Amino acid sequence: MKNNIKVQRAIKNLTQQQLAELMGVSRQTINTIEKGKYVPSTVLALKMAKIFEVPVEEIFSLEDEDWEK
Repeated sequence: MKNNIKVQRAIKNLTQQQLAELMGVSRQTINTIEKGKYVPSTVLALKMAKIFEVPVEEIFSLEDEDWEK
């Protein structure tokens, strides 16, 4: 799964730490999600979408290999 969290953070002028505080998670969690090393729960994805004021699909998208799992 790929994401554009870094772009969305830039649009909102948020650091990883600020986003983490808004979501109630650690900065490390935001970092691992942003790098694609961790797939967030539905709740976290929905919180992020609400903070960025965009649909979840504008933040996260499936890649071809995600369909093969």
